[in-house]
Amino acid sequence: MESEVMPRQMHLNAFDMACGCDYARRLEAGLFDGIFFADVVGVYDVLGGSPDAALRGGVQVPVNDPMLLIPAMAAATQHLGFGVTANLTYEAPYLFARRMSTLDHLTQGRIGWNIVTGYLDSAARAAGYQAQAAHDDRYDLADEYMALMYALWEGSWEEGAVLRDRATGRHADPARVHAVHHHGKQYRVDALHLCEPSPQRTPLLYQAGASARGTRFAATHAECVFINGHGKPGVKKIVDELRAQAVQQGRAANDVKVFLGASVICGRSEAEARDKYEDYRRYADPEAALAHAAASMGIDFAKYEMDEPIVTGQSQAIVSNVDAMTRSAGPQWTKRKLLEQMPLGSRQPPLVGSAEQVAEALIGWTEECGVDGFNLSRSVVPECFDDFIAQVVPILQERGAYKTAYAEGTLRRKLFARDRLPASHPVAGHRV
Repeated sequence: MESEVMPRQMHLNAFDMACGCDYARRLEAGLFDGIFFADVVGVYDVLGGSPDAALRGGVQVPVNDPMLLIPAMAAATQHLGFGVTANLTYEAPYLFARRMSTLDHLTQGRIGWNIVTGYLDSAARAAGYQAQAAHDDRYDLADEYMALMYALWEGSWEEGAVLRDRATGRHADPARVHAVHHHGKQYRVDALHLCEPSPQRTPLLYQAGASARGTRFAATHAECVFINGHGKPGVKKIVDELRAQAVQQGRAANDVKVFLGASVICGRSEAEARDKYEDYRRYADPEAALAHAAASMGIDFAKYEMDEPIVTGQSQAIVSNVDAMTRSAGPQWTKRKLLEQMPLGSRQPPLVGSAEQVAEALIGWTEECGVDGFNLSRSVVPECFDDFIAQVVPILQERGAYKTAYAEGTLRRKLFARDRLPASHPVAGHRV
């Protein structure tokens, strides 16, 4: 008898923002790998040149600082990881390095950093700039920023520098703690890292760039890459190109895990799921959806009629979002086509079906496109996550496509079976 080939086990993150409730314990009960906190440091004011639509619809405003929530959530859980978005353009690198090391200590190695360079002019103005830098220039800045981060996290304190020797009263060996001297185009730092090495040293590195420049940055630095897409051929192409570029950088293809954004509405039957979907659609706000899309694409949709072709031009916002829409709807897409793609306001059409249909679809994405897992967006919380955990997770486990227990250790160990970044990563060049 031929043995049955089991599907690959997928990873799951809940995708959310610090705009509402806390359900860390729920997610840990469902064996989620982590909760992924998106974040913005500006308001969505591209639609009509005003933040009014975002304020009326509560579109990611008000938004609190997600970093301040994590210690409390970590104290209430044992295994759940926390991926937090932080915009390096507006974070002083020396202090940010300390903050992330502190979080890695407080979570016992369960912190990850989603590296972003920003896309909102409103954020740039709030930080004292006239406008944000050009898209590719922001990634050039990010490369230098990462080199400085690696030097602080990996090159300041040697292994074994911390003694805690009660007999001699020595806490650390000064000969094994080194000042970082970084004199770059954007940053100048001459200082010791203020934190002793945390469980992961460098936090787990997420990145969501899917433009040509963003993919190159991700292939160089990221361990987990978050992508959005509308069709399997397009997603597979992104995954294959990303891993090929990682190999060109001297890394292994499996050094990078890819998480696909997904919105799921499931039920005990397809009919039940469809009923939920129709109910949710009653509360969807097209103006709020356009406010979010306008900011992320850098296009003021208020200037266009519903069926007027959109002129995309050269965006300085999220270039990959514009490209994804063009791939899915063609070069002459309109506001109507855009809203059809995001009926609940999310970037991707929701996956609606019975628990069995949803499980089969997710397994299909992993098998056919090579994605390693999913960032599950919330539609209605905590209902959507509760339904997924109660109905879909058991089916995935029965199929061998999802874990039945957590592995021990840090977030990186759970995902990659190691606590520290490997020697093939650029971080190695900054180690003592």
